[in-house]
Amino acid sequence: MVNFELVDSSLQHVKKFHRIADFKLKNQNNNWVTQKTFENKIYVADFFFTTCPSICPIMTDNMSILQDAFINDSSVLLLSHSVTPKIDSVAQLKKYAVEKGIIDKKWHLVTGPKKEIYDLARQSYLAVKTDGDGDLYDMIHTENFILVDPDRRIRGFYDGTVTEDMEKAQKDILNLKAEYSFN
Repeated sequence: MVNFELVDSSLQHVKKFHRIADFKLKNQNNNWVTQKTFENKIYVADFFFTTCPSICPIMTDNMSILQDAFINDSSVLLLSHSVTPKIDSVAQLKKYAVEKGIIDKKWHLVTGPKKEIYDLARQSYLAVKTDGDGDLYDMIHTENFILVDPDRRIRGFYDGTVTEDMEKAQKDILNLKAEYSFN
């Protein structure tokens, strides 16, 4: 169930047809990542920044649990959006990926225009309840992990700072795999 407070006011009366919007961002390998990258895939998305001293390292560790659980499963991907794209260049994301043991084929760290990333967080992933327009002083800092199905619909929210929530996410991913008849 989506927390009503997280739903952008422009979307509060949209019901079952909400989908993650189209996007085009660069990953840690300087490759374009779009909604097509996740076509016919289940994925978990989050929002982080590489210089975050508080919740982000815990979130990265917990996303690594999902990476390890589904490492050989091509139907499941991970997507981490940088909320400080001016700092998190492609080179910075690559350095972070190497330091954290992120497997490129499984987990995309993406950067791009701040407004695009912030609009995705607020209006597509429903990840935050703060208002803002992606300007210089706007900042998103959320622990939410968002499970997205192959139809680009949100199917679950998890606290990325709670290891036990990763067990629930894994179960929900397995349920989606069965629902979509993935092996």
